Amino acid sequence: MATQQQPTEVEEEITETFGMVPPPLDTIPEDDMVGEWHFFHKYTVGESEIPPKYRELMGLAVAANIKCPYCIHFHRKAAAMHGATDEELAEAASLASLTSRYSAMLHAQETDLDEFKVKMAQVADHLEEQMADD
Repeated sequence: MATQQQPTEVEEEITETFGMVPPPLDTIPEDDMVGEWHFFHKYTVGESEIPPKYRELMGLAVAANIKCPYCIHFHRKAAAMHGATDEELAEAASLASLTSRYSAMLHAQETDLDEFKVKMAQVADHLEEQMADD
């Protein structure tokens, strides 16, 4: 189990994986690193339910919204490394703006959340009917 590893073992694994202990991992206290490494590894270079390319495209969209140049750089490179095309990277960047754009509109208009949920259920029903007709 990862949490029973010694800090030196974890540092060796990180170095074997990345060729070094990269930032921000190089700033985490040793005792915290033992617990952090399993999580970090799984979602950066490991396997999860979401394929790596899509995880990285999601990361890029989030990074764009929080305007983190470190995260943007990392997730663009990682997505490309996992096969994302220039077109997919451009689409992810474009889609990243939709959530914050429409969220801003809904908040500025003080849209009632319960009413919004009812309307979105109606939209979903309509779309499902259309898909069934196809």
